[in-house]
Amino acid sequence: MKQELSSEQLLSVIFDYMAKITGENQLERVLVLMANMGREMIVADRCAVWLIDEVNEELFTTVAHGTKPIRIPYGSGLVGHSIRTGEPIVIEDAAADPRHHAETDRITGYVTKSVITIPFRNSDGRIIGAYQAVNKLTEAAIFTSKDIELLSLAASYAGKSLESVMLHQEIIDTQREIISTMGEIGEIRSKETGNHVRRVAEFSYALARSLGLSEHDADVLRTVSPMHDIGKVAIPDSILNKPGKLTDAEYDIIKSHTKIGHQLLRGSRRELLHAAAIVAEQHHEKWNGEGYPNGLAGEEIHIFGRITAVADVFDALSAERVYKAAWPIEKIEQLFRDERGKHFDPDVVDAFFRVLPELIEIRDRFSDKEA
Repeated sequence: MKQELSSEQLLSVIFDYMAKITGENQLERVLVLMANMGREMIVADRCAVWLIDEVNEELFTTVAHGTKPIRIPYGSGLVGHSIRTGEPIVIEDAAADPRHHAETDRITGYVTKSVITIPFRNSDGRIIGAYQAVNKLTEAAIFTSKDIELLSLAASYAGKSLESVMLHQEIIDTQREIISTMGEIGEIRSKETGNHVRRVAEFSYALARSLGLSEHDADVLRTVSPMHDIGKVAIPDSILNKPGKLTDAEYDIIKSHTKIGHQLLRGSRRELLHAAAIVAEQHHEKWNGEGYPNGLAGEEIHIFGRITAVADVFDALSAERVYKAAWPIEKIEQLFRDERGKHFDPDVVDAFFRVLPELIEIRDRFSDKEA
């Protein structure tokens, strides 16, 4: 059995977790910190942070100690009742309470006895979710009015921080949707498929991780790489889809898509759009300085541009089109060996060979035949 925390221990837990929560902008991490804080403050075995999915009329938790993410119908269970009424709930024996969602115990194999549920609100006073802790670990094994006060305090602090993070996440998700849609629009104009941008995105992520980029940077690149050809929206169809060989003047117009893409995106201070501007401008630069539009060489080219160059060329060569057959993998491998240190960054080419089986799996998974 465990003991209740002393006043000093409680203050230490509160200040420690609130400092961590305040400094976080990743929703999943904030939810984990909230669950851990609640569990420690009231000496519970487990704690879950429930949120409302208004679109599907469900309650869900992505963070529930000892279990996988759970979804239940809105209004069901103890947590549903607490959220609907706005009132905290404390019970000693969940099995004896008809409001308890026993199906969750059946699915998880966990036996819920004592339960405390506290709804939390945003800055406008609207309920956006609830804390739920189960099975008090002290000798008495039941939650008390003091636990209500403590968990309500945690909910008051954490609910405001959670709202801020959720708004931040909504902005990021909106940017991702816009970027993905715009990327597909750019490819459709040049008679590519949506799967082309999906493949380039996944190729770029795999290469970035193999090169040792952080998860954050690799995910940013995966998100923005579909915008690499967005500048093509300004290229006339007569040139973009010309069946024969381009004249020098027409080729210069095609090459201008890099500058156009950069100009479309460069004004934003948002991280994703700023990164997209870099990729749009630099994905045709070459390691030896013979690329375009700026003739950058070596590490003058941003790593995002160097990675996208390899991902884009690999897809162009390995994907079948109505106007060309896919290159055999041996021929593609030889091209990358030949162009290592010329067109492509040697380190990115080395990463390409390390993850080639993964790239082939991605190519097959997002085949145009499935588009």
